[in-house]
Amino acid sequence: LDILCVQETRWKGSKARSLGAGFKLFYHGVDGKRNGVGVILKEEFVRNVLEVKRVSDRVMSLKLEIEGVIFNVVSGYPPQVVCELEEKEKFWSELDEVMQ
Repeated sequence: LDILCVQETRWKGSKARSLGAGFKLFYHGVDGKRNGVGVILKEEFVRNVLEVKRVSDRVMSLKLEIEGVIFNVVSGYPPQVVCELEEKEKFWSELDEVMQ
């Protein structure tokens, strides 16, 4: 496994940190108690990261170039059914933003 998207990281901040065992985590979170998204990459691909977009604590994306091919990796954490409609609409709008 070389790339893994994770949700509910519950870490506050917009950072990248080594996880050991040859992996690095790029993450974004606003509240240390809920939400948060991230992308875990094998260390050998970290130098291939062209762009990191941390849109919200529910949506982020990484753009990588590997062997001349551009990859866009999106980590999204949609609101649960019980969440307010406004929060759900915000998520879909943010997801649309990174997909364009």
